[in-house]
Amino acid sequence: MFIFNDSEYEGTGASLVPTGSWTQAPSEHIIIGLKELPEEDFPLKHIHVQFAHCYKGQGGWEKVLGRFPRGKGTLLDLEFLEDENGRRVAAFGYHAGFAGAALALMTWAWQLTHGKDEPLPGVTPYENESLLIKDVKEAVESGKAKAGHLPRVLVIGALGRCGRGAVDLCVKAGLEDIIKWDLPETSAKSGPYQEIVESDVFVNCIYLSAKIPPFIEPNSLSSPDRRLSVVCDVSCDTTNPHNPIPIYDINTTFSSPTVPVKLPAQANDLPLSVISIDHLPSLLPREASEAFSSALLPSLLQLNDWKHARVWQQAEKLFTEKCNTLPEGAVDGEAELVANQS
Repeated sequence: MFIFNDSEYEGTGASLVPTGSWTQAPSEHIIIGLKELPEEDFPLKHIHVQFAHCYKGQGGWEKVLGRFPRGKGTLLDLEFLEDENGRRVAAFGYHAGFAGAALALMTWAWQLTHGKDEPLPGVTPYENESLLIKDVKEAVESGKAKAGHLPRVLVIGALGRCGRGAVDLCVKAGLEDIIKWDLPETSAKSGPYQEIVESDVFVNCIYLSAKIPPFIEPNSLSSPDRRLSVVCDVSCDTTNPHNPIPIYDINTTFSSPTVPVKLPAQANDLPLSVISIDHLPSLLPREASEAFSSALLPSLLQLNDWKHARVWQQAEKLFTEKCNTLPEGAVDGEAELVANQS
């Protein structure tokens, strides 16, 4: 499914080409994408502008990153484009938090109305925000009718883009008990946090850049005061060795949004599900795309002379630094030679 029709692209003057034909483009062309490339192994000879998810020690990072120096290509990672103040130039965070909180509230209500053994069914992207909010409100009301109360939601990272999105969704859904945590709260004491366990829904919206104490761990789920039944890990550092939510180990999808958590034997009988979708903004594809594109456009307009544009120079510098951390063998000399001759 594409939220923008081909005719909309053509209407702006874009020329459409066959899917996957970028591999045959001249090496001086810049390949602008979004998410990770397909899991292939051939060397990359172009300049790629995309989210590669290989700079923070994610699983398989060395295979992804190693393809660029093997082909003498360059990665300019969208996640790390920063302005003069160190703030990200463009991010999907707001809509990721918004969509994640929406699915979390839907899951909370679903558990109450369908029992703990029936997972939330698959979801599909919404044409607009109003339709999503309508569904969330209806779900919350059905859950309230069963539980006798609205859910208590705790958002960590509430002051960032992602956290603001999560909080805004909760407000638009009619919630009143929203606990908003950010650095002052998480730095005041070390995790795990009992406050998470005593909330109905926990939405994690932090940007993980270093090892921190876990927010929640399996032992804390044994608390007799546990109300927690839904965790939405918007940050989705599933394969990061420092993941502060070590109660699950797989990513979920829109077709299967939740994964059940294996609870300790002494835990109460409440279910606990995790949402760990790494492409949450796709639930609101038009709004998320338009917001991201508007923020990124000034930087894109500098790509023709990117070697002299600060934001892209900085991205190249970071790419070089990360390549220098590749383990021995990640860059294969023979593969590089093949790439240069292609």
